[in-house]
Amino acid sequence: MPVMVKFLMNLLLLITIISSTSTMALSSSPPTPIPPPIVYTIAGSDSGGGAGIQADLHTIHSMKCHGCSAITALTAQNSVGVHDVHIPPISFLQSQLSCLSQDLNPVRGIKIGMVGSQELAITIGDFLSSLKE
Repeated sequence: MPVMVKFLMNLLLLITIISSTSTMALSSSPPTPIPPPIVYTIAGSDSGGGAGIQADLHTIHSMKCHGCSAITALTAQNSVGVHDVHIPPISFLQSQLSCLSQDLNPVRGIKIGMVGSQELAITIGDFLSSLKE
C-alpha cells in the first residue's frame, strides 16, 4: 500500500466535537426536546465495518449526536486487510458536502478520516474554509 494512502488512512483531524446531553427547553408550554448536535464525518467507507465512516457514525451516535457522512473512498476490505480502494470523483464529494450543508446545519463538529487523494484533501479544505465565512 503506498505510503500516502497509509498516511491518509491514519489521518484524523478533529475540528470540534461538542457532546451534549439532550435537555429540555424551559417554557410554559410542554417541554420540547432540543435536537442533537450535528457532526459530520468526512472519510472512507470500510466494507468490513470496523473502521471508517461506519465506526465514526457509531461513535458519534454514542455521544448523543446526529452523524452525517461524506464518503471520500470506498474500500474492499475485511478483518485481514484492504484488498482494493476506489476514490470517487471530486464532484461527488462536493455534491455530498453541498447537500449536507444545505439541510443539516449548524454543524457542531467535523471528523476527517481517510481522504483518498490530494485533490479530495483540497476540496475538503475549501469546504472547511467556506464554513468560516
